[in-house]
Amino acid sequence: MRLPIGEKAPDFHLPGVDGKTYSLQSFSDKAVVVVMFTCNHCPYVQAYEDRLIAVQKDYADRGVQLVAINANETRNYPEDDFPHMVQRAKTQGYNFPYLRDEDQSVAEAYGAHYTPEIFVLDRERRLRYTGRIDNNWQNPKTAMSHDLRNAVDALLGGTAVPQPETHAFGCTIKWAKI
Repeated sequence: MRLPIGEKAPDFHLPGVDGKTYSLQSFSDKAVVVVMFTCNHCPYVQAYEDRLIAVQKDYADRGVQLVAINANETRNYPEDDFPHMVQRAKTQGYNFPYLRDEDQSVAEAYGAHYTPEIFVLDRERRLRYTGRIDNNWQNPKTAMSHDLRNAVDALLGGTAVPQPETHAFGCTIKWAKI
């Protein structure tokens, strides 16, 4: 079950590709935290990478922190393993932490199903938006609904997110337990 809007986000303690371990407390000074479930191999994720890097760049000075989490199992998807994550973050120039959820417990706690799937948390770390980044994964120029940016703008402006839930689309998370 997906984390309900308004609920407190589950904490995590996950290793990052930069050698540090991160939790929600790591971002206690941030007004908004965007938890993104992602991976290396999914073409949807790859299509959104530049947009996510741009979101982090555009909002960093306003107290927003993106955090990417890869929970995919790696026996059948070896390109999603930690060494490949390190390389992907470096090659793509990620400007946000990229974390490994090896036992998939964090993805399960959030109720994530897709890569990419977004969970926007307010200052109290309550879920205020979940779903897609925007409505056109193939072409950012023709996207009509910029859902992630709309949610972040609303929270930074002190208003309710106009559409707190959208349907995420992308590759399904590759579960080890199935």
